[in-house]
Formats: sequence, C-alpha cells, structure tokens
Amino acid sequence: MLLYVDSQFASPYAMSAFVALKEKGLSFDIEALDLGAGANQAPAYAALSLTRRVPTLVDGDFSLSESSAIAEYLDEVFPGPLLFPRHPRARARARQVQAWLRTDLGPLRQERSTEVVFYGPVSRPLSPAAFDASQKLIAVATKLLSHGGDHLFDQWSIADVDLALMLNRLILNGDEMSPRLARYAKAQWARPSVQHWVQQPRPAL
Repeated sequence: MLLYVDSQFASPYAMSAFVALKEKGLSFDIEALDLGAGANQAPAYAALSLTRRVPTLVDGDFSLSESSAIAEYLDEVFPGPLLFPRHPRARARARQVQAWLRTDLGPLRQERSTEVVFYGPVSRPLSPAAFDASQKLIAVATKLLSHGGDHLFDQWSIADVDLALMLNRLILNGDEMSPRLARYAKAQWARPSVQHWVQQPRPAL
C-alpha cells in the first residue's frame, strides 16, 4: 500500500491515516506531496485521488482519500487491533467526534494550526472567536472523558488521536488547558504510532 501525505508532515488528517495504518500493523510506503506547490492538483494525482487531497491511500487498484474513510476501510478489510469501538453506539460516537473535529472550531484551527504542534508555538493571543472555540473544545472533551478512563471509550480508538491533536494545538502553544485534558493528550501523544509520525523529518518553513 501507498499513503500520500503532505511534505511538511503537518496535516492532521494525514497523521490520522498514518497512525491507523501503523496501529493495524500494515506495511505501507509514503509519498510526500508539496501542497504549497500544488502537487495535489497535478493530473496524475488528480486521476488517482478523487478529492485531490491528502491523505490518499492506494491499495492495489483501489485508491481512497479522506482520513476517516481510510480508517473505516482499514478496519473493515484488515485484521488486527480495531480502530473503532466494537459497540455500535460507541462506534457512532467515535465517528461523531471525528466529523466534529473536521468541520467545527474553524477559528481555533486557523489561529493554532498544526504548525504549532510540529514546528513550534506562536506568540499571538487567541481572538475572541478562537477563544470561544477553545472553550467549546475543552467543554466537549471534558464531557467525553468524564468517565475517568484513559481513552474516549473502553479501548483506544483512532478518535483519541484526532482529539489529542486538537487539544495539542492549545497545549503545545501554552494556551489554557485543564490538567486532566493535558494528561490525556500527553498519554495519547506517547503512543508509538503517533511518535513515529511526530519524529518524521520536516523541511524548514
């Protein structure tokens, strides 16, 4: 299999797909695309990736983009540790968390981009809109983890990685965060599959 990612190794969605493959114990190669140079719009890639985005996974004659779709495909097709909870309601909740993190909290994602996580903090304070988004994130994460466990559900799921990355946009920049959520994000970040992505060599900005 082949996974297309961004050349900065900073895409949260490419990271999610990468971690999913690692957690499944699957062998795959990586092809990094320079999104700033428009490599994802090149005809060859456009013919391969339906949405012309990263990540895109190529499995034989099948290609699939969008990280949540990739994780679901891997869970349904390949054996190994589950990426999503087994119970239907918990699985639905995990998918809800993923969808929410990808479509909401726009001001926070803009002002605390993943460059904060993988390159270093920024000094500018959050705007009122981004601060409100951060408080929503904290409130939702606190409620999801109110059971006191180490993960969102009974066992680790790919949604844990997505949530931890969103929290780390604040934590690694020194912004406000509760100790409970900081401990959760730190534990998720320590997973070998996550650290394999974090330690990827990155070009200078």
